[in-house]
Amino acid sequence: MTTDYHHYMQLPREVIVGNNILSSVTEVTQRLNLKGPALIISGKKSYNTAGRHIQELLKQKKIKTQTIIINTKTNSNNSSNSPTTENMTSNIEQKIAKLKPQVLLAIGGGSIIDLTKISSHKQGIPFISIPTTISHDGIASPLASIKQETNKPYSIITQAPLAIIADTDAISQAPWRSVISGCGDIIAKYTSVKDWNLAHIENKEYYGEYAANLAQMSAKLITKNAKQIQPKDTDSLHMILEALISCGVSMSIAGSSRPCSGAEHLFSHALDIISPNHAMHGEQVGVGTILTAYLQEANWEQIRETLKQIGAPTTAKELGVKDEDVIKALEMAPTIRPERYTILHKLQPDYETCKKVTKETKIID
Repeated sequence: MTTDYHHYMQLPREVIVGNNILSSVTEVTQRLNLKGPALIISGKKSYNTAGRHIQELLKQKKIKTQTIIINTKTNSNNSSNSPTTENMTSNIEQKIAKLKPQVLLAIGGGSIIDLTKISSHKQGIPFISIPTTISHDGIASPLASIKQETNKPYSIITQAPLAIIADTDAISQAPWRSVISGCGDIIAKYTSVKDWNLAHIENKEYYGEYAANLAQMSAKLITKNAKQIQPKDTDSLHMILEALISCGVSMSIAGSSRPCSGAEHLFSHALDIISPNHAMHGEQVGVGTILTAYLQEANWEQIRETLKQIGAPTTAKELGVKDEDVIKALEMAPTIRPERYTILHKLQPDYETCKKVTKETKIID
């Protein structure tokens, strides 16, 4: 039986990964015929790491530039005073209205790139992704995470970057913990793909085998090379970058975040609500992957061992949260996105079951 469906695929036109390649920004803009003004969107640290250098390179080519420095940090003492996505994109769009740029340059981590995606999409302007950290798989995907005052996250389809320039020298200056977080987000593809297939089997949801295999291949790559992933190892960074970019491309092909986000992400989002500002996204997702794999009757022990090998958290204590918070987050997770069918929606585990799962996977004592 043939099922009628359609979705729009948008893929990066150029991807450059390597050492000392920030200078390629001028060649890329020329090849893509982006000769007009450029707006650089960055965080303070990322601007010092890469943004200032890129701005000088563009000025040398007589390309008019302006920079907006965005503070994406949350206020751990009062989350209601933390900047929302709407506040931050509003600032960017005011700059766009004044400069009328031909291209946006997102220089920073996942939050900066997500904010640029949203503004780029809303204003109909292409953007180039220039990551300075690799803590999750958003550097190449067309999806952006939205942060609300309610602290309940959700993602939207925006647009993929026109190009990606990933300089391992710039990325190596970020804390190693951010690399570990990126690995955790990649390993999650073991369970997210299974959840996607489950939704296809039980709810007739669209499932794309190519996109699923591309995402899962990235997880297998990290597992295979886990022992070689070490701080300041350029080859490791190169491999992780390629895996994260592949994950982003898989979402572009699928037309959604389905191949890369399942129950393990819902667990992380729930933990953000229950106990915010303790661990990084990919660290929490890694622990969520252990729990989800257990519920899927998959090889959770191998996932746990891989995370341990790369130095990622595998317990509530290592995440910096209480045992009780992990149990509650697992129980809450299906309510985060009721429409996204996963193993948690099928099983609907109660508190006692969640407690048992977290104990048997050694996440709590």
